[in-house]
Amino acid sequence: MKIELKEITVRELTDGYEDNEENGVIGFGGKLDIRPPYQREFIYKDKQRDAVINTVTKGFPLNVMYWAVREDGNFEVIDGQQRTISLCQYVEGDFSVIVGDIPNHRAFHNLQQDEQEKILDYKLMIYVCSGTDSEKLEWFKTINIAGEKLTDQELRNAVYSGSWVTDAKRYFSKSGCPAYAIGSDYLNGSPIRQDYLETTIKWISKGNIEVHMLNHQHDPNANQLWLYFQSVINWVKAVFPKYRKEMKGVDWGTLYNEFKDGNYDSQKIELDIARLMQDEDVTKKKGIYQYILTGKEKYLNIRAFSPNQRREAYERQKGICPVDGEHYEIEEMEADHITPWHLGGKTTAENCQMLSKEANRIKGGK
Repeated sequence: MKIELKEITVRELTDGYEDNEENGVIGFGGKLDIRPPYQREFIYKDKQRDAVINTVTKGFPLNVMYWAVREDGNFEVIDGQQRTISLCQYVEGDFSVIVGDIPNHRAFHNLQQDEQEKILDYKLMIYVCSGTDSEKLEWFKTINIAGEKLTDQELRNAVYSGSWVTDAKRYFSKSGCPAYAIGSDYLNGSPIRQDYLETTIKWISKGNIEVHMLNHQHDPNANQLWLYFQSVINWVKAVFPKYRKEMKGVDWGTLYNEFKDGNYDSQKIELDIARLMQDEDVTKKKGIYQYILTGKEKYLNIRAFSPNQRREAYERQKGICPVDGEHYEIEEMEADHITPWHLGGKTTAENCQMLSKEANRIKGGK
């Protein structure tokens, strides 16, 4: 791992500046990806942007920034993207600020020659990092501690940047991207913050995100990932055709991986979902979809018996466990449904019994 401190002037930084909106921003004579295609759009507010220019015009130190060396020898911004774009936009003439003692807003071209030179000659402190993928990822996580933090997926994109990530962003990372168009009702998060991309890679790789990105880093496109995502969403819509707000944020890809080959009666499933949605004992309605496919009640978070119901059952049983016939203190027992919930039993006082902890675990297969 090699980390080198460089002094780069604003003049050098802004040389060759181009902003192609979501497709990326370059500078430093075309050798620096200021905002690589994988990163979110510029989100500085005017006040923050103006503060960067004021810091430079007053000759005050600007926080250190971080670049990474790419395989082709060029660079990409890891931390400091928004400060960098603020400087480039100002020199380009995209906005105006109050500079010096003159109370009026002035664009760069309105400044006196000496004022322009002062900005262009300002030296920025840049740490440049080169090393293995794992070293860079660890370093990026370490320096990602202030300002507008990069997400974990943005950090991974920085390490495994290449043709695959660039193409994947077309589908998963832009405002109004295709993944958002078909999947926004089913996924949490924001495409711009890389949540859609991260979720889909996690699904297709069964949790091995970094390994998957490493293996596909130099693939010419991300068609496989996009086709997989479409398959997941289409499967969900086929199995659960009636949309409910509880479907947003379910771990759909994991369910697809395990159950995609099953033969499901969507009409019967809808009747079961409607019944469970009305069951007051089901406290986690979002978990209904996992329960339908897995049969595991843990996803439903069945309503627990109240302390009063537990005490009533304990006194009724005189502290005797009906399974082993032994006496226990109430703290040594757990409440259980006499008629199991899945057989129609409700979480009521009449359906409550107290079992020893051991008996309850044996009954529940725990």
